[in-house]
Amino acid sequence: MARLVKERKSKFILTGKLRLTGGLKLISPSGQLARPTTGLVREALMNILRERLKDSNWLDLYSGSGIISCEAIEKGAKTVLAVELNRKMFKTCISNLEIISSTTNTKVFINAINTEAIRFLGEGYKKYSKETYKRLGQKAKRFNYIYIDPPYKEGKYFQALESLLDGDWVAKDCLAICEFSITHGINLPKRWQIKDKKKYGNTGLLFLTPNQA
Repeated sequence: MARLVKERKSKFILTGKLRLTGGLKLISPSGQLARPTTGLVREALMNILRERLKDSNWLDLYSGSGIISCEAIEKGAKTVLAVELNRKMFKTCISNLEIISSTTNTKVFINAINTEAIRFLGEGYKKYSKETYKRLGQKAKRFNYIYIDPPYKEGKYFQALESLLDGDWVAKDCLAICEFSITHGINLPKRWQIKDKKKYGNTGLLFLTPNQA
């Protein structure tokens, strides 16, 4: 199921302490499935990427509350696709994307999809672009930035990274960012190479680019 989140003014019930690094308050997810990326990690990531996010295309896999996508939009991302399987989390993600889109002065194309990320990637970018961009009369653009944050214990990084290349989802100059647990570690396919690695407590960020060899 795909849902295009349109820019519009809405009223939301904002609960909890989930805020963007810029201060905007979002809807906090509830329940044991919720594990929003911490403010420390988000602030560090946005400081690393900075102005590079302006006019970029951002793919958020296992998006949860959508807070990382909202950070990207606030920093200038032009296109955002968020993919989340859990229905309740997906609804929270949509609401938060609507909140951030209502505060921006520039036009942002936002799409949220309620499905399993690897299964979605397996359908390929060509199918996705045909069903979205062409239908809307927009030019298809592959993704410059991909944020991958699955449940730590499920170890889905390897397959997600493989599927991104197999499905032709990424731009040549793309950067994939994996958020992972230092305790559980991460398994990577050979077709990606490590550009940088950061550690924030027990949370790690791995910055990857496709292996051009």
